[in-house]
Amino acid sequence: MLNTRQKGISRKLKRVVAFLIVIYVIIGASLYFNQERFLFLPTILPQDYEYSFSYPFKEVFLETDGGVINMIHFKREQPKGVILYFHGNAGDLSRWGITAEYFVEKQYDVLIMDYRTYGKSRGKLSEEALYSDALYCYNYLKEKYEETNITVYGRSLGTGMATYVASNNHPKQLILETPYYSIADIAQSRFPMFPTKWLLNYKFESFKYISNITCPITIFHGTNDRVVPYASAKKLLETAANKNVDFVTIEGGNHNNLRHYKEYQNKIDDIIK
Repeated sequence: MLNTRQKGISRKLKRVVAFLIVIYVIIGASLYFNQERFLFLPTILPQDYEYSFSYPFKEVFLETDGGVINMIHFKREQPKGVILYFHGNAGDLSRWGITAEYFVEKQYDVLIMDYRTYGKSRGKLSEEALYSDALYCYNYLKEKYEETNITVYGRSLGTGMATYVASNNHPKQLILETPYYSIADIAQSRFPMFPTKWLLNYKFESFKYISNITCPITIFHGTNDRVVPYASAKKLLETAANKNVDFVTIEGGNHNNLRHYKEYQNKIDDIIK
């Protein structure tokens, strides 16, 4: 039988365990109910906001299933092709349009969309809706360009949409900057004590789609990426059945500065020349 001291220790231990369980449940519930706040960081623009960029562009509103997507379509005279660009999880087109001009400068037309709830785009968010909207954008381009002239480019969050689109079509090539194996894979690396696979409504399982892609794929990832681990991109590479995959490692590169490295610049010039 337990003596008085042992019983006291036992009661304290039970209280500690109960407290830790409550904290665990609270944090888990917070992750579940606030996952959109963690994953999507949009800024909203007034509908009459006027964009200003360095190259000629057309603002487009595309009606999709249950949404209205705002897009910027940069156009050059005698373009080398067109790039469908899916941006990262923060900001809006006033910022990302400037980023896309990197490719406009290289004599490419570029179409870049704002996701639902971003900028001037409207509609209820869901993984299925984002995939559907992405396909609408690709089909919009197919009405104006030969598919062999369409490059699909995804950055960070946008690599999930880009991979999905490329798996359902036949673009010239797919370029992925800081991609992930899946959102669940990233979440698990950050919160290993929680069953994130079951908590997430947004899974973006790029590994399911990359093996269906037939066009050439180029992947850029930095070894010091603290947002999307380098290991997650390497894991994605291992699932690609397509043997025409070029994985470009940027030593010391982080999540937001790959464009400043010669390895990135030289490879981009090589594949979109």
